[in-house]
This record gives sequence, C-alpha cells and structure tokens, in this order.
Amino acid sequence: MTVRQPLEPLEPLPPDLFEELCPSAMAPFRFGDKWSALVIRCLEEGPRRFSELRVPLRRVTPKVLTQTLRGLERSGLVSRTAHADPASGVEYALTPLGRSLLEPMRVVYGWVAEHWEELLDAQERYNAPPLRNPA
Repeated sequence: MTVRQPLEPLEPLPPDLFEELCPSAMAPFRFGDKWSALVIRCLEEGPRRFSELRVPLRRVTPKVLTQTLRGLERSGLVSRTAHADPASGVEYALTPLGRSLLEPMRVVYGWVAEHWEELLDAQERYNAPPLRNPA
C-alpha cells in the first residue's frame, strides 16, 4: 500500500457519469469475468459440445459454465444449437459478433504476455503479509 500526501479535493463525480445506455454496460464480458474469454477461446476453431468445453475448463463448475454460456449467448457472442438427435446434444459456436472479439482479445493477451512479470510482482506485493515493526 502506498501512502501519499492529501491532494487538493477533486470535483465530485457526476451522478450521470454512466448513463443507462453507457457503452461499458453493454460490454459482453468484464475484464474481471473469470471464464468468458476462456470460453470464447475454446470456440475459436469451431462449434463445441458442453462436454468438450468441460475438458480445458475443468476448474469451472457445470453450473458456472452454463451461466457463462448463457451470458455469452444473451450478448450475441455465442449461438446454441440443440440437435434433434439426443446423441448429438447441444453445440455452442461463436457468432460473427463473437468472432469479431478474437482480434481485440489477442491484443489483450499480448499485453498480458508483455507485462507478465510486472503483473505477478504486483500480485505478490499485494498478497505479501504486512511487515511488522518490532516493539
């Protein structure tokens, strides 16, 4: 934690800073969303069944994966196709809108790779126990 001297007071934030139709509210996933970007990456090469997605996303519970897929479907990034044959089950695929996110995601991944050590150092500093002053 960094301790700074107080600065001059800032202007209060306006109550309408984020309008009801603010573009950030329309973002299909948040950077803090843990699984959406990973699901999108899994669908990059083509449609996948739920059970196929579970393999690389094994740390995601089925409930959370279902919620994530529904959110992506709601945002228009993923389509869900239920086949008539029960053996074929349900497939999920990126829509053209979802595919349009792949390049911006590559840019973000590039940034993460470039700043990997800095990000890890920051997390370690944050998670480190506070130093105690000897009494």
